[in-house]
Amino acid sequence: FLALGMLSLVEECLELIWQTRGEKVDLGTIAYDDPAVYDAICRGDTVGLFQVESRAQIQMLTRSQPRTLDDLAVQVAIVRPGPIVGGAVNPYVRRREMVRRNPRYEPRADHPLIDGLLRDTLGVILYQDQVLEVAVRVGGFTAGEADQFRRAMSRRRSLAAMERFRLRFLDGAHQRGVPRRVAERIFDKLLAFSEFGFPKSHAYAFAVLAYQSAWLRYSYPAEYYAALIDNQPMGFYPVHVLVNDAKRHGIAVQRVSINRSAVRCTPGAGQLLPGLTTVRGLGERLAQALVAEREAHGPFRSLGDLLRRTGIPYAVAESLIAVGALSAFGLGRRELLWQLGLLLPQSAAAPAAAGTPRGPACRPRQLALALPTEQDMVRLGDMSAWERVVADYRILGLSPSFHPLGLLRDDLPPAILPAAALRSVPDGHAVRTAGLVVCRQRPGTAKGFLFLLLEDETGLTNVVVRPDLYQAHRSVVRAAPYLLVEGLVRQRSGTLNLLARTVAPLAGVPQSLLPRPPLRHPYPGHAHDVPAAAAQPTEPAPPPALPHRVAPASHDFR
Repeated sequence: FLALGMLSLVEECLELIWQTRGEKVDLGTIAYDDPAVYDAICRGDTVGLFQVESRAQIQMLTRSQPRTLDDLAVQVAIVRPGPIVGGAVNPYVRRREMVRRNPRYEPRADHPLIDGLLRDTLGVILYQDQVLEVAVRVGGFTAGEADQFRRAMSRRRSLAAMERFRLRFLDGAHQRGVPRRVAERIFDKLLAFSEFGFPKSHAYAFAVLAYQSAWLRYSYPAEYYAALIDNQPMGFYPVHVLVNDAKRHGIAVQRVSINRSAVRCTPGAGQLLPGLTTVRGLGERLAQALVAEREAHGPFRSLGDLLRRTGIPYAVAESLIAVGALSAFGLGRRELLWQLGLLLPQSAAAPAAAGTPRGPACRPRQLALALPTEQDMVRLGDMSAWERVVADYRILGLSPSFHPLGLLRDDLPPAILPAAALRSVPDGHAVRTAGLVVCRQRPGTAKGFLFLLLEDETGLTNVVVRPDLYQAHRSVVRAAPYLLVEGLVRQRSGTLNLLARTVAPLAGVPQSLLPRPPLRHPYPGHAHDVPAAAAQPTEPAPPPALPHRVAPASHDFR
């Protein structure tokens, strides 16, 4: 089930390539050794790719440098609880680096009996298959005992079930001349797979799909990002992070348009036009009705024309106006909202289920009585950049034009560096940076450390928070949507981490104008860790009293 979303994405991407370019792509015939594709993977440029996009995966990719499907299968399998608890990750990465420096280096397993079994994984246990093979080779398990061991490993309470095999394993190892201390260490590594690990076949199937997603993004970026956005929610990141990543890959993301947008996202030459369904509250049925009406009777000429021909609900029309989807009508957003109140007073607007077509677009057409509204119109200034970005995040979950930190940048001290500038900071230097929290992780295997992913207008920064700092600033770390972090830069093998020394809410926005948003995305596994959704920044003085939040909640994982 883990791959179903990506399979749908790949299928839609292939259809978009055919529709926009007339090319029929057969993924069974592509080159699975394209250096350019692996270059991007090895740089950790994997946001939006299957199974290799998480913070932990990106941290490893720059060190392990996968260059083949075999390497990619290892990469998919290694960031799992079984290999992590079994202590396989760091040894594998170190040995991988040593092999790159000295191709003649031959890693050794815990005992010569299993050197051959674990040669492909540099002497560490990564796959469930290897668990059974080691049990047979070291512990002397019969085929029947190995199958029982496999069943124990897959049970819900597999730790206790696997533990019952310890004495049998140690006895068998003793008969084969394996020292007890070594046998205990090996069995503990097998026991770790009670926490979940991948079979080798599963890892290779996922590696193929991971490579295909990377190849499609490299070869057809606009089509890939269009399919990626259409198939959300999926993967590690919220949609606004994916859109910002598309921009960093040279894709111009346009605004939703009532006269140009299709039902779903439309790719073009280096650009992407979001579909009507990206507008919150405008479901697929209503989007299809709008497009059908437009194709049958021509573009919508005005707000009144749109309302008469479609009968869309007041709330949907309001949302379309707020995100700039009706800009072709020649009026500013505030003026269109004023006109909406004249044409369709909110008190008179009949409630309709979100996404349910209910107007003339779905009924036989009739002549409309065009009543003038010009005499009641007023000239109103357009929304500010802050108001537009607030509406974007509230209604679309993304902003085609702005990033909150980009709007704040001129008001921040120069010493607060953007994410892109951190790459040029030498290892060990103290810096300050700020960003929107897009992910929080506090896995049980991390010994109390918390990992934050901050985003600004230039990219992402991985922040490591020590257990003592986390305990001292729990409410800030778990709830503040924007953070100012001071810490030490750690650069290792192309991987950059910021080891936090201080963490504080970003004070570039007047707190009095930041209403506390509702709590979303409960913090898994920690009953009291409930982060608040992101709150909004505002315009510099005098800032408007913005009624909406500027950013979505972060994705929080255990």
